Amino acid sequence: MFTENVLIGFALTLFAGLATGIGSLIAILGKRTNVRFLSLALGFSAGVMIYVSFVEIFSKAKEALTDGLGTVAGAWATVGSFFGGIAVIALIDKLVPSVENPHEMHRVEEMEHLPADRNQKKLMRMGLLSALAIGIHNFPEGIATFAAALQDPTLGLTIAVAIAIHNIPEGIAVAVPVFYATGSRKKAFAYSFLSGVAEPIGAVLGYLVLFRFFSDVLFGVLFASVAGIMVFISLDELLPSAQEYGEHHLSIYGLIAGMVLMAVSLLLFL
Repeated sequence: MFTENVLIGFALTLFAGLATGIGSLIAILGKRTNVRFLSLALGFSAGVMIYVSFVEIFSKAKEALTDGLGTVAGAWATVGSFFGGIAVIALIDKLVPSVENPHEMHRVEEMEHLPADRNQKKLMRMGLLSALAIGIHNFPEGIATFAAALQDPTLGLTIAVAIAIHNIPEGIAVAVPVFYATGSRKKAFAYSFLSGVAEPIGAVLGYLVLFRFFSDVLFGVLFASVAGIMVFISLDELLPSAQEYGEHHLSIYGLIAGMVLMAVSLLLFL
């Protein structure tokens, strides 16, 4: 079962990471941006990730850590790991080089209107740094998806779908400036697609480095950290991005819908 879950974890992480390619295809092939859909979808993804982090992942982490360390020490370790995960992803967010904010939302319509005075070198640098920033952010997301799938493939699938939705507009954010710089839709797709490869790489490295030492304590620390990472991503990226598309209420409706769906799905598996 463990080996089977490892394979499922890798597959789900690959699916989630390469969803950036879906974003680039939307940018390359689409005629206009469905801002209502993206706002709703990003809010939905945030709702799923926030609810599952606090209700499922955090509680499982606490259970594993209290089993391994005792009630008091386990509770402190759970909380410390949760905020440790937030600190790690916040530090990554702070240190990653950015030009013109790599998480700035772009629209498909931009692909049809190349600016006449565009600075190709600056735009290409912006696209490459966007791809780098998104790739580095995707690295811990890959570990998060893989760790969840290793514990529970159904939970891993839920997280993979939520992260995949979140990766779609990131694919657009890479594809648009690269297309501006090169005029090549193929290059725009390639760089956008490759920015998502960091996610399965994160899973592979996480497996090679961490999972040979797998124990209840390591699992609890990792799982609580995953919860923190996903809450930070939801609050720092998903909801602000959803609202940048100009559909504030839809993003909140999506968030509530994501929480409701996650709650019902967890109840069905009791």
